[in-house]
Amino acid sequence: MLRVERLSTSYGRVAVLHDVDLEVREREIVALLGSNGAGKSTLLRTLSGVQPVGRGDVSLDGASINRVKPHRRITLGIAHAPEGRQIFKPLSVEDNLRLGAYRRRDARIAVDTDKVYAMFPVLGEMRRRISSDLSGGQQQMLAIGRALMGAPRLLLLDEPSLGLAPLVIDQIFEVLARLRDEGMTILVVEQNAAAALSIADRGYVLETGRIIHQGEGRALLADPAVRNAYLGL
Repeated sequence: MLRVERLSTSYGRVAVLHDVDLEVREREIVALLGSNGAGKSTLLRTLSGVQPVGRGDVSLDGASINRVKPHRRITLGIAHAPEGRQIFKPLSVEDNLRLGAYRRRDARIAVDTDKVYAMFPVLGEMRRRISSDLSGGQQQMLAIGRALMGAPRLLLLDEPSLGLAPLVIDQIFEVLARLRDEGMTILVVEQNAAAALSIADRGYVLETGRIIHQGEGRALLADPAVRNAYLGL
């Protein structure tokens, strides 16, 4: 579905990504691991069109999207839930979800809203509350739900477990596995390597802007280099 070939980008004169090759196949979860500053968030920003491509190519279903604007990429089926959640805190939970569907004109918006509430029941219970009343875990659920309201084919998630309690992390990763089983394609950036690789079909390790390891999720979970660097084992 998604192919990245020799992708490089920079912030001004500071190079961040160097000749990155990566692919995400339909109906799979791909985990992108790496330490702080490795370039993981920059890669997702480039895929969603917020960060321009310096060199190389990003293609969706075989067609280059290098010049496609971010709002058009949503229409093509790419949704991005960024690090830090970035929800609209003065607005209600339901209004945040509606904003996730702002490009849609179909009749299934209400149905998809109910699906998000079924996936995260606490959001349904708090649908009329302003979003600043939500806990960190609930705000992360809302950020994922808002991205899903765009009816994406490819979901980009940036650090969905950051700062959350273990019980909430388990709940979120169970939802991601269920979304994959229902046909969603997911690329997830995650520092919690054990949680990500436990559900990932495949994974990549990014270090100082370069891919240094790749393989099946369980194989990476058992790789001594990955275990030493990212699992503390």
